[in-house]
Amino acid sequence: MTTQDYDPRNVYPAPPETLKETGLPESLVEALVCKFLFSAGEAMGRRIERDLALPSQPVKEVLAAMKKDQHVFYKDQSMGDFKYALSESGRTRARRYLDESMYLGPAPVLLEHYIDSVKAQSITLEHPSKEDVREAFSDILLSQSVLDTVGPAINSGRGMFLYGYPGNGKTTIAERITRCFGLDIWIPHAIFVDGEIIKFYDAENHDAVQGKLGIAQDDHDSRWIRVKRPTIVVGGELTMDALELQYNAFTKITEPSVQLKSNCGTLVIDDFGRQRMKPIELLNRWIVPLEKRFDYLLLANGKKIQVPFDQLIIFSTNLEPKDLVDDAFLRRIPYKINVLDPTEDEFRALMDLFNKKLDVERDQAAIDYLIETHYKAENRPFRACHPRDLLLQIQNFAAYHGAAPKMTPETFDQACKNYFAVL
Repeated sequence: MTTQDYDPRNVYPAPPETLKETGLPESLVEALVCKFLFSAGEAMGRRIERDLALPSQPVKEVLAAMKKDQHVFYKDQSMGDFKYALSESGRTRARRYLDESMYLGPAPVLLEHYIDSVKAQSITLEHPSKEDVREAFSDILLSQSVLDTVGPAINSGRGMFLYGYPGNGKTTIAERITRCFGLDIWIPHAIFVDGEIIKFYDAENHDAVQGKLGIAQDDHDSRWIRVKRPTIVVGGELTMDALELQYNAFTKITEPSVQLKSNCGTLVIDDFGRQRMKPIELLNRWIVPLEKRFDYLLLANGKKIQVPFDQLIIFSTNLEPKDLVDDAFLRRIPYKINVLDPTEDEFRALMDLFNKKLDVERDQAAIDYLIETHYKAENRPFRACHPRDLLLQIQNFAAYHGAAPKMTPETFDQACKNYFAVL
């Protein structure tokens, strides 16, 4: 596969016709066939091809060789196809393959083909315009000044710090930034490199586009799956181990690092500075990849591989960036954006926005009461999350009592008592 084969905007990965075009060794295909039949018990040839996402010719050649060696036998025939099952020697062979790796699923792609795909779908190829940014943020309320600050940072495709008080939407902003770079990309189910399989597609972090956007199964390489550009958010649970390949000694399957999963998308380090490692440890690990846009990862066999480091990294923190990192690192993260508290007018607009979403009966006098009594009188700062959270309190209280949710001084008093721990 070359980058010319692989433009996600108008071309999809073409299906290979021969084993040579996949670049995979015949021994790997045999192992996949053996393990599949061991798991399935028996299967028609067409199903084996479909589930392994491989072209017909190499699968038939492998099955023919296995039948000749008496590792498989025919159980049935239908419409020119055979139903295959493993013989005892085939089952023994399958157990050996499973001892080497328990990976079951679509055949992997070569690492170099994956690298080509990232080059063709890189966020550095996209330069979102003002209209792109406005569209991506259309479902939330942001001031024009914030959009004008965030927009150039997104357009650059480089990293940024989002900092400010908690509850003002830093994570919400970060999650919408990905939309600015186009909707979908192709990623492999798995990657094959130096005898190891990296199980790449992760349903928890990769949102598959259903129906392949009208592309017929036979018209694209099924070893690849179309997903929404990933937005991966990690918080205080992030450890240094997550930045490396994760090898499972029991299954003999390797999982990708968190930054590898986020290629061609956005990686959000939420609540930066609260991780289990010191900020300087994380930053030292990434200081070269941020500059060079490639990373080195260590396989279980001890070999290092070079992989793309192609994502927009966003550090979201409640702390001042200068209190977390030194000048050398700050230079590599060119944009530092302070997400400020909303003004009173913006707070009122947020109240209206969430009121429509949550269907709470609106009352202007009650909103005035809330602001005067629970904010100005208490010298309490506005936060962007407060309108949503207070209206949810009203909604839940009403649902519990079987009443219609409504803004009143009393319901706001109750909500603030719970939310702010007002005595």
